Amino acid sequence: MIPNGNIDPAPQDPERQEPFTMLRNRDLTLFLVGRFMASFGQQMLTVAVGWELYERTGSALHLGLVGLTQMLPMLLFTLPAGHMADSYDRKRIILITTFILGCASGGLALISAWQAPVGWIYACLFAAGTARTFLWPSSSSFMPSLVSRKNFAKAVNWSGGSFHLSSVAGPAAGGALIAITHHAAWVYGLNAAASMLCLAMVFLIHQTHSVAQPEPMSIRSLLTGFRFVFASRIILGTITLDLFAVLLGGATTLLPIFAKDILHSGPTGLGLLQAALPAGSLLCAFFLAHRPPMERAGRALLWAVVAFGVATIGFGFSTSFWLSMLLLFISGAADHISVIVRHTLVQLLTPDDKRGRVSAVNSLFIGTSNELGGFESGFVASLVGPVFSVVLGGVGTIAVVAIVAMVWPEIRKFGRLDS
Repeated sequence: MIPNGNIDPAPQDPERQEPFTMLRNRDLTLFLVGRFMASFGQQMLTVAVGWELYERTGSALHLGLVGLTQMLPMLLFTLPAGHMADSYDRKRIILITTFILGCASGGLALISAWQAPVGWIYACLFAAGTARTFLWPSSSSFMPSLVSRKNFAKAVNWSGGSFHLSSVAGPAAGGALIAITHHAAWVYGLNAAASMLCLAMVFLIHQTHSVAQPEPMSIRSLLTGFRFVFASRIILGTITLDLFAVLLGGATTLLPIFAKDILHSGPTGLGLLQAALPAGSLLCAFFLAHRPPMERAGRALLWAVVAFGVATIGFGFSTSFWLSMLLLFISGAADHISVIVRHTLVQLLTPDDKRGRVSAVNSLFIGTSNELGGFESGFVASLVGPVFSVVLGGVGTIAVVAIVAMVWPEIRKFGRLDS
């Protein structure tokens, strides 16, 4: 009892009361800030590369080659990258690959300033794509060592939120800088500086990753990630769900068509539509940061993908710009929940000595599904029109959820992520 005779209020959940507490973790904060800087610079670079190539060549084929150049290293080097992440110091790999990314951006700046042949741009993009291929499994498997198992889902939420913030602000900043300077070299230079700042942040992290006895590289070792994924029903189910949801449900490739021919919103509207997805994810990240851990993470994952499919169907039918914006916003929020649950499950259900190779398999599936999803949307739209393509993709996404829920009932029954 307190002096005025009232009953003491029940103590609040400390995780809900102090959502920013885990950012007091020095190593985690350095890691997240470094990743935000690198991602912000990369988002600026993506805008600059597309603008410069089209300015210099006027060719849509040259723009298409950008995606192919960045996807090729993923197909060639993902499995060796996962092996290295499990066999060598992950922090050192992050430092080396981040340095290479900075050098590639510096090379792009010189190429742009000197107006060197565009073939050199693709060479730098291939080098950067190779570095990112080796960076991803090491970075993903390094983060669990920076935070307790109980708080890992919250760390994933903050990491995803920082990425989506960079996805909103980076393209806008890159476009604004090009509009002011009329040259892409400045953007490339800033991205190189962002990579060096990220390198400095990671260098200051105290945590390291030591391997007692590196496993020799062999076909068996390279395929360890695949074997583990197919042996773990929950991991296989969540990756399968995300793979087909991205493959079928993505409408982003067709946004230029919707902006111009259906919503009649022009380039300004296209920019707003493209920003709606990451903006929804960002708001969801801040909301979840103030919430206690998910009690039924498996069901949350399934319902989030259903919501993504329903919003995709609604977007396909919509002829109102603001309704379309809202539906893309909802899609982004639902996708963020899916990413948190999937990434947390993949990392926490995988032994540390296999995390790099499993992360590599995960990135290979998700990366290729993004590229193939864009092709699938464009191909179907060329046959039956953009509206039917998007609506059919949303229906397919919901059907995949039903199939996954039946084939992998373990997902439906999965409880708290921090247990």
